[in-house]
Amino acid sequence: MTAAAPLEDAGRERTPCIDSRYTVPGMRCAGCIGKIERGLAAVPGVAAARVNFSAKRVAVSHVPDLTETDILHAIEALGFEAQLLTDNPLAQDPGETRDLLRALAVAGFGTMNIMLLSVSVWSGAGGVTRDLFHWLSALIAIPVIAYSGRPFFASAAMALRYRRTNMDVPISIGVLLATGLSLYETATGGPHAYFDGAVMLLFFLLAGRVLDGMMRDRAREGISALLKRSAPGAMIVQPDGSTRWTDARAIVPGMAMLVAAGDGLAADGIVETGRSSFDLSMLTGESDPQTAGPGDVALAGTVNLSSPITVRVTRAGDDTSIADIARLMDEAGQHRSTYVRIADRAAQFYAPAVHSLALAAFVGWMLAGVGVHQALLIAVAVLIITCPCALGLAVPAAQVVAAGALMKHGVLIKDGSALERLAEADHAVCDKTGTLTMGSPRPVALDRLSATQKSVALALAQASRHPISVALAGALGGEGVVPADVAEIVENAGEGLCGRWGATTVALTRPREATAALATRLTIGDSAVDLALVDPLRPDVAAMLAALKHLGIDAEILSGDRPRAVAKVAEQFGLPYRAGARPADKVARIEALAGQGRKVLMIGDGLNDGPALAAAHVSMAPGSASDVGQQAADAVFTSASLLPVALAVKVARRTMRIVRQNFALAIGYNVIAVPLALAGLVTPLIAAIAMSGSSLIVVGNALRLVRAAR
Repeated sequence: MTAAAPLEDAGRERTPCIDSRYTVPGMRCAGCIGKIERGLAAVPGVAAARVNFSAKRVAVSHVPDLTETDILHAIEALGFEAQLLTDNPLAQDPGETRDLLRALAVAGFGTMNIMLLSVSVWSGAGGVTRDLFHWLSALIAIPVIAYSGRPFFASAAMALRYRRTNMDVPISIGVLLATGLSLYETATGGPHAYFDGAVMLLFFLLAGRVLDGMMRDRAREGISALLKRSAPGAMIVQPDGSTRWTDARAIVPGMAMLVAAGDGLAADGIVETGRSSFDLSMLTGESDPQTAGPGDVALAGTVNLSSPITVRVTRAGDDTSIADIARLMDEAGQHRSTYVRIADRAAQFYAPAVHSLALAAFVGWMLAGVGVHQALLIAVAVLIITCPCALGLAVPAAQVVAAGALMKHGVLIKDGSALERLAEADHAVCDKTGTLTMGSPRPVALDRLSATQKSVALALAQASRHPISVALAGALGGEGVVPADVAEIVENAGEGLCGRWGATTVALTRPREATAALATRLTIGDSAVDLALVDPLRPDVAAMLAALKHLGIDAEILSGDRPRAVAKVAEQFGLPYRAGARPADKVARIEALAGQGRKVLMIGDGLNDGPALAAAHVSMAPGSASDVGQQAADAVFTSASLLPVALAVKVARRTMRIVRQNFALAIGYNVIAVPLALAGLVTPLIAAIAMSGSSLIVVGNALRLVRAAR
């Protein structure tokens, strides 16, 4: 397989521009996205504007003469409240979901209590009893609607203020009219009140908002977790030779960091003094540590394994390599909302259509001479009965049920649209280390060692943090081996450990002629024995690949590990591969496949896989993956086996069949119910019940997915 080209800035303006980022919490749909992007692009001095809908942020590239305040005013002129992100934009958390969850809880409490009172009215309670229950319902409903309806009322008010409309406008009108008419009916002793319908409507709509908010929070968590993996600070060498701890945010290029063995690097730089081995798995996924000395590059996010070194800082803060990876992940994640945009683009016609229908119903019945009160009741019924709850639940209900079924098989679905994208996957890109393999070296043939050799080897191995030493120490310690009394242990970067056992020189070193990437030599005096370590394959790799092939999905390996290690695994399964791939290379390969029309399923585990997991059409990570890998992926499988990957694809495709059926049911409901409401045959209460009933039918159909994973 030919190497994927590195990412380039193709198509980007070469004029000097600066970037500013803003949080815009009021974005609700594709109409908002298009309005902001088009509106800002028309502002003189703006080179580009890009919305990240999942994070509700806008990134604007503009000339220096155009101030950040000018752009802020331009966003507000489009009808959206905005705030400049002055801190690290990759770690911002608007924290909106918590407020929505509280509003949902209040709406749920109100719905349950009002429905209890409504059951008595439906059962035939009349006169004073009926009026009392209506007043009790009003006492519960009014504060509930005032509190739980705030997200919709505020959004609708903002839209109307700037002479535009959105989905929240008809919802707010329907809820307020139903509440007002219910109060009028209650005060005049009328037979019907519709508090239950208004509160129930808010409950269903808030449930959808909460699910959406949770998904966006998870997307942000992945980027925050990645940034936290960089060291929080470093010991900076002062002009007088002393050292002082300095926070990572205060480190600037030109400073000298003293990095002790076992410490992570807080900034990128060049090694000035010392030689050590570095764990690069966070950035490259490579299983074997690399040695670096004076003149070599050392990157933030890597770990110094063996010896103290001094590093001259070249890039710090938001300019480090690990921050670049976070940016790649953030930008790649912006392409994941294709389904949301398509659905919202269709739904944006809902508001004007509903307004037109309700207005037509009101005017028509007024002309028919039924009076203002009756005409309003019919108009409210139209607004309520056309609420898109069933359409809105068509996808989430199926997703939730399918996600629950997969969870029983150890697959955790994190993104509401992941199942849709998983069903579309036609090409799998697999990382090697930690994905196809277990990601941890294990020594083999330890029975070749005598009890003395095991004891000496354990004493040496437990003195080092090198992955080979850690694996050897773990295996020998698990056998109950007692370490020998080895003194004067010294670790030489890139070479190994040596010490003295009594009068005998002992060592644990890498054989120069070793053919395996993971090997070590134990030397005791004049005798030596070589030990190999392997990174074992996960169970059922072949079965998983065969199952994917049966589903029409071919696969390839894309790894940051060494060519020899990757080739061995690739040849075993007859897969094309690329080795030594950096995070940007992985993203470039996925984008190249997407350019060919492929829907890529990325399966990876490391920090270096984060941008690729975010850039892929859909992604999965094992439960043993890094925090960043798990956060960036759309799904996580907890078992050591890879078979859940194929199972998830199978269930996802079944889920989409159910979704299409749900859409048909929801559309059929509207085809039948809307004409009845327009004809005046439906009261607001019956409209609310019908709306809820259509939602229940959709949910019931989705429940058939419970058995889909069996």
